[in-house]
Amino acid sequence: MLTALLVMTAVALVLGALLGYASLKFKVEGDPLVEKIDAILPQTQCGQCGFPGCRPYATAIASGEADINQCPPGGEEGIRKLADLLGREFKSLSEEHGVEKPKSVAVIDENTCIGCTLCIQACPVDAIVGAAKQLHTVVAGECTGCELCVAPCPVDCIAMEPIVDTLDTWKWRYPVIQIKQAA
Repeated sequence: MLTALLVMTAVALVLGALLGYASLKFKVEGDPLVEKIDAILPQTQCGQCGFPGCRPYATAIASGEADINQCPPGGEEGIRKLADLLGREFKSLSEEHGVEKPKSVAVIDENTCIGCTLCIQACPVDAIVGAAKQLHTVVAGECTGCELCVAPCPVDCIAMEPIVDTLDTWKWRYPVIQIKQAA
């Protein structure tokens, strides 16, 4: 019995060492350009760009399969940042992919919600909580405003409300121009 235990321990150690070596030897590095592009995208995972999420869209941009002007939630600000990063010319938002809208969050009218769970299934970021035949609600801090939950709702109890700028959510939308003073 002790011999079998020692043999199994030795085999486990050898296999563990082989797996450790293989993980280092065959390590797959991520594309740093894809990482930078993905960081610029708004992470709504809405699919309006024609890709299933922001990461696949970033990969397509990096490989030259997609243009930089296909993301309505990122808007012109996102397109400008992508153009600057990639050294490309700025293009206005592609009309075939949608129009830029103000940032918004989904709100469920809990008096009319029937608890069908269709909105939960449609939400790409799991920002809607609830159970079957129970009220659902939106976790506003997690909602990306992608609007994917609106269409499947059979009772039209979901509305998109614009996010009001407060001191916590406001940001400067225009590039800051620094003026150098003559010495």
